[in-house]
Amino acid sequence: MTLRPTDSSALLIDGKLVPGSGGTFEVLNPATEEVLGSAAEATAADMDAAIAAARLAFDQGTWSRDHAFRARCLRQLCDALQSHIEELREVTIAEVGAPAMLTSGPQLEGPVEDLRYWADLAENYSWEHDLGSATPMGIPTARRVLKEAVGVVGAITPWNFPHQINFAKLGPALAAGNTVVLKPAPDTPWCAALVGKVIAEETEIPAGVVNIVTSTDHALGAQLCTDPRVDLVSFTGSTATGRTVMASAADSLKKVFLELGGKSAFIVLDDADLASACSVAAFSVCVHAGQGCALTTRLLVPRARYDEAVAATAATMSGIRAGDPSKPGTVCGPLISARQRERVEGYLKLAVEEGGTIVTGGGRPADRDRGFFVEPTLIAGVDNSARVAQEEIFGPVLVILPHDGDEDAVRIANDSPYGLSGSVWGTDPERVNRVVAGVRTGTLSVNGGVWYSADAPFGGYKQSGIGREMGVAGFEEYLETKLVASPATA
Repeated sequence: MTLRPTDSSALLIDGKLVPGSGGTFEVLNPATEEVLGSAAEATAADMDAAIAAARLAFDQGTWSRDHAFRARCLRQLCDALQSHIEELREVTIAEVGAPAMLTSGPQLEGPVEDLRYWADLAENYSWEHDLGSATPMGIPTARRVLKEAVGVVGAITPWNFPHQINFAKLGPALAAGNTVVLKPAPDTPWCAALVGKVIAEETEIPAGVVNIVTSTDHALGAQLCTDPRVDLVSFTGSTATGRTVMASAADSLKKVFLELGGKSAFIVLDDADLASACSVAAFSVCVHAGQGCALTTRLLVPRARYDEAVAATAATMSGIRAGDPSKPGTVCGPLISARQRERVEGYLKLAVEEGGTIVTGGGRPADRDRGFFVEPTLIAGVDNSARVAQEEIFGPVLVILPHDGDEDAVRIANDSPYGLSGSVWGTDPERVNRVVAGVRTGTLSVNGGVWYSADAPFGGYKQSGIGREMGVAGFEEYLETKLVASPATA
């Protein structure tokens, strides 16, 4: 089988590739603003059918009980996707605007390979353990604890890292024995729809176990949240939408997992190599045009060296050009849409209104008359109370802030509604560890350490979310716990 863009104009419902009842909608290339093609436009009726298929597959099939079969199917899916990796790479660069360099990592190849981790976990996880005997109320009793799939999972995913986030939900949910209805973002439907075609035609995954519903209608996501046949909603996106998801799911008291926004701090202590640390901070916020919830977008530097830090950071950022994501050397590609570019540009205007200075960048690249590009931008001269320091911008924009020592740096880092990620740079291990212990965030990188991995739990504190994705902790989000008590035998 060869994957082509025309293959992505179908929904996957109950094991069949079907057209959307609402026709199709256009898919744009964010680097050129050209129409790439079309995707299937689902309606509420299509979503209803997908939920019904998932419910039936869970309730009447053997998927949730056959751990070895699930593992085999996940490995089949991994192998099949690997055989189409170059076709998927081309689609990902065109549809997402993802720099080609990232597709060998978290934008494509990494998440696909992670399916093997989930397959191994399905086979090796301790699905049952003996709690031992006891005599509650004088009755000799043997107890055992079972881990079982939650049921039907509604997965709602964003556009910035579609493969990574789609598979971070599909992988553990399926490995745990659940059935899934996936609603991907309307900006990047092809990445999900092409996976649906592979599932339908190249794996033994039973009908109804995976359903993929593409649509521009956000009400279909709300439908997943409110339908009582759905047992768990796993959502990744903005904090504002996360609140709506949580409220919508409340009526049926379904489990909710949320991976939301961030405004993460990059803390440079006064014993660190300032120039190196600032260069890393500048580079990282430009990757994929800053469209990553866990990117560090606040740079905290010693006040006594603030001007030096601003100069070093600006030097790196000014050398990074927003450009064609298909080119091997591109780090900063386009923003996903005109709407997102307008949002980022609104924050740049706000920064000046708040008394800040645009040190470098601040506009559209002069050499790009098409595409949703914004120059890598450094904002100085504001404090942590400024909106550009408090709110998630989701563009290649870094705010640099002064701190007055380790405790002050921790205070500023924590002075945020978010707590998703962060970074600490310093040479004294004891000082670094005290800062790490003080920062209220779900992941932290120390001196450039990489926390991203299939077996490493990811998630946030405060308004950055509820629960964890990836690793055993992420897998267990999709499980229920059952205690079985029986008469103890002599």
